[in-house]
Amino acid sequence: METRPESPRPQGAPRWVAMYYQPAARTWRAAAESRHRSPVLHALGEMTQTLRARGDEVTFALWGPKDGAWHRFDTPLKQPAASRPSPESSTTEPAQLAERMTGRRHQVLMSGLSKAGLYELSPEDDATVQALVERLDEAAVRRVAHWLATAGAR
Repeated sequence: METRPESPRPQGAPRWVAMYYQPAARTWRAAAESRHRSPVLHALGEMTQTLRARGDEVTFALWGPKDGAWHRFDTPLKQPAASRPSPESSTTEPAQLAERMTGRRHQVLMSGLSKAGLYELSPEDDATVQALVERLDEAAVRRVAHWLATAGAR
């Protein structure tokens, strides 16, 4: 089992920084940084979804200011990703369009959840998202995503 080194403290003045561990290179690098915590957490959610969709291992460290100095915070990315079955490929164009639209609705909902601060889904949550994607049209999915994003901005 591979052990990874602890995330190094970022350099410079304290600000919000997400550090990403690259297993192939065995190094940490800054993945996102901002004076504000919210954009860094949003970037963490988006990057986690992308990396896990590729099948990559995801390890982040969140650094930020506390009492004028650097402090390492717990990331909200603690749960393992739920495995999703890969969709069967189809050679007919309507099936490909339907699959693409389903993927698009899924992406819209996941973006809304991320903006609401929900970066990781339990298997039950993932099943619920999938059920919404299959049952709602794109306009309804966009409306739900808008509600989530509005709730997350408060």
